[in-house]
Amino acid sequence: MRLDRHALRRAVSGAAVALLALAVGCAPQPEEKASGPTSATGAGSCAKGALATRTSGRLTIATDQPAYEPWFKDDKPAGGKGFESAVAYAVAERLGYGKDAVVWQSVPFNKAYAPGEKTFDFDINQVSISAERRKAVDFSSGYYDVRQAVIALKGSRAAEAKSIADLKDVTLGAQVGSTSLDYLTDVVKPKRQPAAFAKNDQAKSALKNGQVDAVVTDLPTAFYITAAEVTDAKIVGQFEHQGGTPEQFGLVLDKGSALTPCVSSAVDALRKDGTLARLEKQWLSDAVDAPVLT
Repeated sequence: MRLDRHALRRAVSGAAVALLALAVGCAPQPEEKASGPTSATGAGSCAKGALATRTSGRLTIATDQPAYEPWFKDDKPAGGKGFESAVAYAVAERLGYGKDAVVWQSVPFNKAYAPGEKTFDFDINQVSISAERRKAVDFSSGYYDVRQAVIALKGSRAAEAKSIADLKDVTLGAQVGSTSLDYLTDVVKPKRQPAAFAKNDQAKSALKNGQVDAVVTDLPTAFYITAAEVTDAKIVGQFEHQGGTPEQFGLVLDKGSALTPCVSSAVDALRKDGTLARLEKQWLSDAVDAPVLT
């Protein structure tokens, strides 16, 4: 049966309208009409207690084992005592996570800033911020300005050093992958290859046993070692900052982590309100002036 020409035209027109309505209904909606992020942890959000953490509702913090003083007390990161333990909980509180929502994890020093996905939200372990390390991980704002120091047994030739030049002929050591070791190779430039140890415990044992004449650590650790662990050792001196920019410890995060700006903001706030200075005075008060080696 032949359809009337006007009826056919009306049918085609109706079908076209229906298809257009269907297409509009299936098309992506304009950005301004979208309902927004599906959770409080959308891009650019630092909603307290609702960040995009490894485990929802919890903040996973890592450090090495053993956890040395004065950064941690009694090898117990979760205790809240020691400078870094106290800083970690202060940052967590700023982010909206109470002590009961913090989970601690053991991660070796070198692995913390090595390439690859992390199992923690942030790591706190005296890791110095550097351009080279930034290639593999993110860093927060610096939470501590640090200097490196030389430790030697009392009465040894190294203990009498008054300058960097006096250290060139002695056997030196430091933890592998640390800026302490960098200072030896780049600043002291000793005639003998410095010894590199997996942990500071090994460096201390080597010093006690006479395998090295001196070791380099950050200044607060040097004060603790000489006061409580190797009492027949002394701090020979500290190095000046290189390049005019203070060496700083930063919290380590996964490369490109959405948490980085939130964690940095928390550290910045703690510096601004005096919390970092107060904690430094409380836990690192012994790290005062030591002779500067030039």
